[in-house]
Amino acid sequence: MGIDLIFRIAAIGILVSVLNQLLIRSGREEQAMLTTLAGLVVVLMMVLKEIVNLFDTVKAMFQF
Repeated sequence: MGIDLIFRIAAIGILVSVLNQLLIRSGREEQAMLTTLAGLVVVLMMVLKEIVNLFDTVKAMFQF
């Protein structure tokens, strides 16, 4: 896991928040919520890959 993952997550968060505010101000609250959920799913998938790598590493360490 590198610092680039943190920067990517921060960039996605900033982009989603800007899109959310634009959509709310234009009266499209449903689309703003869907945009927020899509951003959350993307970030969770990125983090999930790292968690799988962590569990694989721990499993490999304790195998004899």
